[in-house]
Amino acid sequence: MPHGPLSVPARLCLLAGDTAPAHRLVRAGALAELARRGLLVDDDGIATPVDLDSRTGDPVLDGLLDLVRESLPHDWRTWVRLRARITWDAVREQLVAERCLRAEKRRVLGVFPSVSYALARPALVDALRDRTRQVLRGPAPAAEVPVPDAAVAVLAAAARLRGLGPPADGVRSEALSARGAGAPGVRRIMRELCAAVGAATAGAPAPTAG
Repeated sequence: MPHGPLSVPARLCLLAGDTAPAHRLVRAGALAELARRGLLVDDDGIATPVDLDSRTGDPVLDGLLDLVRESLPHDWRTWVRLRARITWDAVREQLVAERCLRAEKRRVLGVFPSVSYALARPALVDALRDRTRQVLRGPAPAAEVPVPDAAVAVLAAAARLRGLGPPADGVRSEALSARGAGAPGVRRIMRELCAAVGAATAGAPAPTAG
């Protein structure tokens, strides 16, 4: 797969583009990845680091892990929205370094410096969107879907991104959510993350895929 090396939050960033739920969707993907790796656990609803020293080697994930460690305790839904742009910006910088996005500097009103981002590899995003549609509707059984692919699919569906087609039926959606969690103890976390992304999307302008 052309998007195989990309992390869950990076794939979600490419799928969402610059849309209303993008910040929180990308943050939810990073939280899901940390939970799947066992570095964040659920302690009576609170997102809790397992220790003070573990690292992933991914600067985006490690940055979020440090933020959680250094902050007051919060539940998962709060972490989906709290300072979510930090993670979104870090993922976009990572995608620029990997030549999936182009950073274009400009000045607003001819004075204020700003950066906009454009797709550098549209075919990669098309392949990612096609793969996500396949995951949501089969024919492969949910149990055979790679865990990162399942996590991307259920979170993208929760955000109701366009271009993914109709949602999966309830049975497959639940099976994909369990698969995307990667472990039984993470299933509740995944449900909380999906609910937070769905709530962020509700009432926002209809999003378009990246």
